[in-house]
Amino acid sequence: MSSEITFPRQHARTQRFTLGVPRAFTITAGASGAGPTVLFLRSKSGEDRATCLWAYRPGDGERLVADPAALLGGAAEELSAEERARRERSREGSAGIVGYAVDNSGALAAFTLSGRLYAADLATGAITELDTPGPVIDPRPAPTGGLIAYTAGGELRVVNADGTGDRALATPDNDDVTWGVAEFIAAEEMQRSRGYWWAPDGASLIAARVDNAPVDRWWIADPANPASPAHEVAYPAAGTANADVTLFAFDAATGARTELTWDRKEFPYLANVVWSSAGAPLLVVQTRDQRAQRVLAADPATGETTELRTQTDPVWIDVIPGAPAWTPDGRLVLVDDADGARRLLVGDKALTDATLHVRSVLDTGAEDILVTASAGAEAEERETGEIHVYAVGADGATRVTTTPGVHAAVRSGATTVLVSSSLDRFGPQVTVLQNGVAVGEIASFAETPVLTAEVELTTAGADAIPCAILLPSGFDPTSGVSLPVLLDPYGGPHGQRVVAARNPHLTSQWFADQGFAVIVADGRGTPHYSPAWEKAVRDDFAGATLDDQIAALQALAVDRPYLDLTRVGIRGWSYGGYLSALAVLRRPDVFHAGVAGAPVTDWQLYDTHYTERYLGHPAEQPAVYAANSLVDGGDLGEVADPARPLMIIHGLADDNVVAAHTLRLSSALLAAGRPHEVLPLSGVTHMTPQEQVAENLLLLQVDFLKRALGD
Repeated sequence: MSSEITFPRQHARTQRFTLGVPRAFTITAGASGAGPTVLFLRSKSGEDRATCLWAYRPGDGERLVADPAALLGGAAEELSAEERARRERSREGSAGIVGYAVDNSGALAAFTLSGRLYAADLATGAITELDTPGPVIDPRPAPTGGLIAYTAGGELRVVNADGTGDRALATPDNDDVTWGVAEFIAAEEMQRSRGYWWAPDGASLIAARVDNAPVDRWWIADPANPASPAHEVAYPAAGTANADVTLFAFDAATGARTELTWDRKEFPYLANVVWSSAGAPLLVVQTRDQRAQRVLAADPATGETTELRTQTDPVWIDVIPGAPAWTPDGRLVLVDDADGARRLLVGDKALTDATLHVRSVLDTGAEDILVTASAGAEAEERETGEIHVYAVGADGATRVTTTPGVHAAVRSGATTVLVSSSLDRFGPQVTVLQNGVAVGEIASFAETPVLTAEVELTTAGADAIPCAILLPSGFDPTSGVSLPVLLDPYGGPHGQRVVAARNPHLTSQWFADQGFAVIVADGRGTPHYSPAWEKAVRDDFAGATLDDQIAALQALAVDRPYLDLTRVGIRGWSYGGYLSALAVLRRPDVFHAGVAGAPVTDWQLYDTHYTERYLGHPAEQPAVYAANSLVDGGDLGEVADPARPLMIIHGLADDNVVAAHTLRLSSALLAAGRPHEVLPLSGVTHMTPQEQVAENLLLLQVDFLKRALGD
């Protein structure tokens, strides 16, 4: 293999240019009163997978807190099956210290390596491995320090920070039960990766008991190694039973427990738990159809819960990061879809209007609430692909970030860490502010890509579909030369691709440089500017998302004669893979070739919380599932002529979109006499983290598209 640094090789080796980028920021008061300190994770270079724990203090700069290579003495990292599954759910491809937690004072941090528990004294720099049962998952110090909680072997345990007094608070009654660990559906779809929560005073915890006995069992085999047994997973497919999740409050000293009660029959989903010093623990529970969400205040002493707010929606209710929360003076913070807008509410008062589309709640302060938002449906100017940080107070919203781009933040007191990406630079810029004034930056060690994405952000058609256009480097649009077109969408829920940042468009630029005009279109269903836009796909994945790809393509071609509509390809992964296969099967008059990576082909094989939110329950809406399926009853349903070239790619170890999706589609295509190519990836999951696999996947896709569309 050549040693030349090509984009596919660099893209794979750097894990999509994420290695060396600082992330996972926590602002602390600073150990021993040293002043505000920012803890974060970052590897030592843009090709180093081993993530380290660092600390930054304005005026003093950075220091390395914990280095996996030193702690493991050069030994290879070993991960348990449970830890591998947890990383797959969070799409974590790095090695080393991939997560940590810290007490409120900033004196004690806890993390795991190779399933072993480590405690870091952030004042002295001393790091101690604690002798605990393993493999350890998700250690978290008590907010007041002194104790560390963790899970191991399905148990919820606590240990003193000095390694003494290790004990179990809860032990499973059987192999189907775990304590303190998020179930599959919560981690994969609800953005809830945690299964236990400390009380602010460190004296007690709330923990989830998960019973997977009701969940159907699937088996994922490794066909390349027939001597290896199949791996059993509890997978809650649409229309089947979910895990039974209950909550208990524990006394951290005695282990005494009290069950927290609510109407679990009506509200079976536990979406979130929030426990802050500003009020009682908050539980967020949902109905199975996700059209009602209830916020409860819990009394850990009695187990009783009190309804604070019930939100309803005729379509569905999204789980919003950071909400609900308490303000410091005890008012409830919510995000709610009302009157055509996603609004921030404090108490009963809406603090934002339809000019903003609230994305997340970042921090609730005494004077204001920090949120991320994009321009809403009634904004005077809708900035394509931009997401900004706003401070929202009683008098309205003030934009904190002023430069074009995509911004996020972490705030604690007077200190803010601002993470900003734009079309003008590679990767994010991380700025530390105090009282709104920049006092320093946290460096990125990420590699500089060997190509530069030149992106045109625009909108297309009557519905103003957000689009990004990328052309071959140096191409002259007025030259009279026409280019084959490649649509490169995700196109579905939670997958915004059209963003005002450079790095997300690098792969699209590489495809453009192979001789394509690349279009990325975010149609209805993608997160952008209104609840109506996002919820337009209810019961209609196959119609709305495909229609908008076509509408964007045809609208852009009106005044761009270099777009050759006789040579149109489409590629995508996951939902984008579904959309790509859908395009060539349903609309071969528009699409002439497709690459479908890890596609969902039969929605009854995908999970409950995601699928039923959009398509309902399969027993109640079988016609909806049939209409949105690529494989309906063994035939191809609405497949149209002529047959177009289709490459289907799937990791055989994928436990999210299992390989059965591709195998069933391939069988149906074969039965219908439809030519297609299948590329099975042995040992590969949904993430495709392996370097050689990631590199060669790009090369093979380009080769296929050039063959199918003509050079």
